Amino acid sequence: MRGVQQKLRDGGFYSGQVDGAYSSELAVALTRYQIRNGLPISGQLDVDTSKALGVKPAVTTAAADLTKSSETWRRLREGDQQARNNARAAQSPRTNETPPTSIATTTREGGAATGPISSEGAKPASAPPAAVSGSPASEFSTERLRDYVGAFVLAGLDPHVGSETDFFADRVQYYNDGVMSRDKIRKDLQRYAARWPERRFWLAGDITVEPENDSKVMVTFPLRYELRNGAKHSSGKIDKTLVLKPSGDDLAIVAVNER
Repeated sequence: MRGVQQKLRDGGFYSGQVDGAYSSELAVALTRYQIRNGLPISGQLDVDTSKALGVKPAVTTAAADLTKSSETWRRLREGDQQARNNARAAQSPRTNETPPTSIATTTREGGAATGPISSEGAKPASAPPAAVSGSPASEFSTERLRDYVGAFVLAGLDPHVGSETDFFADRVQYYNDGVMSRDKIRKDLQRYAARWPERRFWLAGDITVEPENDSKVMVTFPLRYELRNGAKHSSGKIDKTLVLKPSGDDLAIVAVNER
């Protein structure tokens, strides 16, 4: 594990001690590495991540996974400015470019195709800016939004099913189902998890960030998914959209859709 810590430290993803301990800080660093390198988000040193890092997969217990999962996505959601500064410093000399990312969340696979959220229609894809002009707050850069959505998907994989409900506002424009309460959304997410107990998600390209009215910001990303339930399997690609608004020092999801 020390070799993993050192590699993540050299890459600017980890700023903790190189002591071989599997901590929540290391789990956050692994998640950021997965997000930036197009890997399925798990917050763990899984097979895909270990192969990308050139190390052996970690052997962790189910109990350890349960203990770390909630803490990891909460820390990632809160953000770690030092880790983000380190990651920026470690990027390619092409400083005006944003590296490929991997952001994921629950897909409504199996239902009717849905359209864009905004009343203004879908925005054309474009390279995300370093900071979003007119966004809820200047500190919510594209990188911070990337971490926020990465935390959202990790919460969706939390053994405590429905944990991602914590990201939603009290009332949400929920796909084509109209405005729904947080409690109803939690129940829908629980049904989804029962239908597809094995899930993997990752981004198939860059995120797109567009400011909207009333201090809202729209984040769109192409999402690949793999879903399994015993012999049943489904995979594909969609465009996922979240509309976010300020909520204290954080952001809350007020609309979600996909097409």
